Amino acid sequence: MKTMLLASTLVLSTQVAAHSDSHFSVSTDECAVDFKNDVHITPDQVYIKNGSGQPLMIDAQGFLYIADQPVSLSQDERVAMQAYADTLRGELPKVASIALQGVELAGVAIEEVASAFNLHGFESLSGLMDELHTEIEGAFYQQGTFVMGEQTFNEFGEHFEHQFEEKIEQAVEGAMMESIGSLLVAIGSEMVSSGGDMARFEQRMENLGTEIEQKIAYQADVLEQQADALCGNFKSIAEQESQLSAMIPQMKGYQLFAYR
Repeated sequence: MKTMLLASTLVLSTQVAAHSDSHFSVSTDECAVDFKNDVHITPDQVYIKNGSGQPLMIDAQGFLYIADQPVSLSQDERVAMQAYADTLRGELPKVASIALQGVELAGVAIEEVASAFNLHGFESLSGLMDELHTEIEGAFYQQGTFVMGEQTFNEFGEHFEHQFEEKIEQAVEGAMMESIGSLLVAIGSEMVSSGGDMARFEQRMENLGTEIEQKIAYQADVLEQQADALCGNFKSIAEQESQLSAMIPQMKGYQLFAYR
């Protein structure tokens, strides 16, 4: 059923970031972004770490510090720096929001399939979606700070690969084994309702799949639109960073985005 494929796709989308030797990439048909360095965001400060041992910090007023030492800025430079920090504070948490919404939507799809066929073995899979939601939230939000970057993606990716992939596989296998009886009964009931007409039975099953898909299609479309818009915002941030680096040479090496 398309719904199950959608659910699987949403779960696997947590691995969209591909690792290279120096940065992470997000590549789709509509978006190609390299994300470099690490950023920590609080309501009052933005920290960017590039591995040099000299972290960059922007405070709430737009003042710039590198390795705790103030960088002299003109009024225009400080305003531009403050605008950049505000942009990061507003846009980057949307990455976590989209990932969390994706997991929630996968959970809805699983519940719809289980409900449609009166299956009772999917509780463990639904519980695993809740656990995955918690893991993603914990990866991005650490002690009141939003965190995003190579280390965050690497740690979560390894954790997902070593634990959640196996757990998801086991949960799916267990759910199918536990629900096979209920599934056969549901299929049998549908065949009886169709009077033994296989063509009619196939149409009823297709209609059921379409009905389930339609229940989550709108949410999936909204989520896709949010992701597309966010990718466009990343391009704008990359351009903003290029302008800042030209204006303030000390910013070179601390860019977060490269748009391809």
